[in-house]
Amino acid sequence: MTSTASSTDSTDTRQDQVPHDQRHTWRQKLRRFGYAAGPADDVRDRLVPPYTRPGSRLWAFFGLRGPVTDRIARWSDWGGPLLVTLLAGVLRFWNLGSPKAVIFDETYYAKDAWALINRGFEVNWDKNANGLILNSGGDVPVPTDPSYVVHPPVGKYVIGAGEWLFGFTPFGWRFMTALLGTLSVLLLCRIGRRLFRSTFLGCLAGALMAVDGLAFVMSRTALLDSVLVFFVLAAFGCLLVDRDRARARLAAALPVDADGRARPDAHIAETTRLGLRPWRWAAGLMLGLAVATKWNGLYILVAFGVLTVLWDVAARRVAGAVRPRTAVLRHDLGWAFLSTVPVVVGTYLLSWLGWILSPADGTGGYYRDWAATDGRHSDWSWLFPDWWRSMWHYETQVYWFHTHLTSPHTYQSNPWSWLVLGRPVSYFYESPAPGTDGCPADAGGKCAREVLALGTPLLWWVGCFALAYVLWRWALRRDWRAGAIACAVAAGYLPWFVYQERTIFLFYAVVFLPFLCLAVAMLLGALIGRAGCSDTRRVAGATAAGVLVLLIVWNFIYFWPLYTGTAIPIDDWRARMWLDTWV
Repeated sequence: MTSTASSTDSTDTRQDQVPHDQRHTWRQKLRRFGYAAGPADDVRDRLVPPYTRPGSRLWAFFGLRGPVTDRIARWSDWGGPLLVTLLAGVLRFWNLGSPKAVIFDETYYAKDAWALINRGFEVNWDKNANGLILNSGGDVPVPTDPSYVVHPPVGKYVIGAGEWLFGFTPFGWRFMTALLGTLSVLLLCRIGRRLFRSTFLGCLAGALMAVDGLAFVMSRTALLDSVLVFFVLAAFGCLLVDRDRARARLAAALPVDADGRARPDAHIAETTRLGLRPWRWAAGLMLGLAVATKWNGLYILVAFGVLTVLWDVAARRVAGAVRPRTAVLRHDLGWAFLSTVPVVVGTYLLSWLGWILSPADGTGGYYRDWAATDGRHSDWSWLFPDWWRSMWHYETQVYWFHTHLTSPHTYQSNPWSWLVLGRPVSYFYESPAPGTDGCPADAGGKCAREVLALGTPLLWWVGCFALAYVLWRWALRRDWRAGAIACAVAAGYLPWFVYQERTIFLFYAVVFLPFLCLAVAMLLGALIGRAGCSDTRRVAGATAAGVLVLLIVWNFIYFWPLYTGTAIPIDDWRARMWLDTWV
């Protein structure tokens, strides 16, 4: 086990360059609140910190020594995350086709996905289509009349891939979200490992996501948000790898003293070019797919773009740059822009290719013929092709919809209540009679059968404290890991406060849930304590952290019936309604 209580990679190196009496007074004042930023002996260890390994005492406890421990450590780098992912996959794919119904917004996305696969654009379905689809096993004709939709197509193409493989059935339209939900756990394990330099904490973060009720329900429902989570996580992971690769290149270029330790060098730090950085281009592709799934991916793009540039500034400062911002502006900023924004725009346009290639005579996608009809007298018709002008008109209409949607909904909620799970969304509810649909014959009355998009309460409530801890680590301990987590949570959460009058739902919070799990893992790592702490401190911390994790797992198991649509007696259902607003 390892600790996150001390920053191994502080980005403040001015203490190496400025005499003590000339340092900024605000740093001296902040020390009383816990501010700390000290240099390491070797700059390479600050640029690319080594991964931690379990101490010899832990291996000795199990009777293991020497080469055996090395092999286990190497195996655990991937073996641990894969075991956690296997658990997440079993949970998500178990009885995936239940309930055999079109639940919540599956009524839109499952059918839109099938239309995209078969027509290349979304279509209008008959109001009785859901029953026909379920009763016929999906063997229904696809309409041709185009439909007005307000989300880009990538997420629906992903859902449609599962339908193409397994049919137009509940299992088919949920397959890809379950797969991506499972792979998201794997990504989070590996991201946490790289972020904390600890396989244990990485696997802990992934395990927390595996047993979160909201992530679980979203992975078993054909909605767009689980697809968005996967692409956002993939983009964050790519940027982390890029960060390590760029810093390793800087570290390799630095001069080494007689003791073999790398030392800062202003000239090298300000002039070294960091190459093409393919992982940042990959991040741009993932962000493009995120934006082409749901538009709130644009906020993620902006936040991650700023984050990667700030990482470059910090890296050059640690390497010894006197003017790191100027160096980044000169060598990195242009490539950072090119590897993200144009890639995102290009990916977004390509995602609409099915709509673009559809006929412009009124038989193609919605608004595909706008440029040839209502927009034929446009002042821009000489400059832009018809498909571009039609698409631009479509996008402006979608923007108006998103910014003016105020229709009341039973399960809408304000983002202020999301972190405490104030108003979860019920995707499915039935009241089966005793002896039917899984309701026990001796239930004594009707049962409740519900799929409730509710996060594991203890995990989210602990997450509130974890976010406060992360903000403290970032502001006063100069911990870049805490800053990265805070940035990702803010990008997925804070923009919704601008639209508090809009009809929005708690399940939108699933986008920042993985980073909430990272925050909880970081808090638990601090609770366990540093490797140098006394045995008593470590045992007490590990016991407290273990009990907390077990309580979160128990909480997930307790709410399992509400996550899977399992029929339970109505009194048992009421016992799980901890807050009045959950009903």
